[in-house]
Amino acid sequence: MSPQSERVANFSASRTIDPSEFRTVLGHLPTGVVVLAADTPGQPVGMAANSITSVSLDPPLIAVCAARTSSTWPQIRREQRFCVSVLASHHEQISRQFSRAGTDRFAGISWHHRDAGPALDDAIAWLDCELVTEHDAGDHTIAVARVLDLASAQDGRALVFFRGQYGRFVPTDLDQPRRDNA
Repeated sequence: MSPQSERVANFSASRTIDPSEFRTVLGHLPTGVVVLAADTPGQPVGMAANSITSVSLDPPLIAVCAARTSSTWPQIRREQRFCVSVLASHHEQISRQFSRAGTDRFAGISWHHRDAGPALDDAIAWLDCELVTEHDAGDHTIAVARVLDLASAQDGRALVFFRGQYGRFVPTDLDQPRRDNA
């Protein structure tokens, strides 16, 4: 075991962290919102997610976290390939629809086929991905996927999730002098 991993393994929290407090505090970190979708026999499946990040530029890899209680992630995992649609600022209802259990999440949704799966038509970006590996992480699974292809729209704003609410990214005034706090 390396000294670094020994330090991590021996770390103990000074107090028990309440899950709702943890969610509230991390809710202060704005995240983008995506839909992960795959082709399965009979019909496409998809789920909303906001736990997604780039991992590596070379090779191009992303990570996405799915709750262990998800009934959709196992279906996507079986297919090994999925498309990530980055939701636009007007997609709050679509995000909510893809978060509901027991419904046809694609009902009334305009989408097209990409090599790795269904892609929402008016998303602002798309990534075709292939599952590389998964890691158990508490009540979630961290999935690492290789990006096989990608595209983005010329315009549009991203849907953002912040402190339990949806919103959109608004750039700061570019004419203002930049202040680095580093």
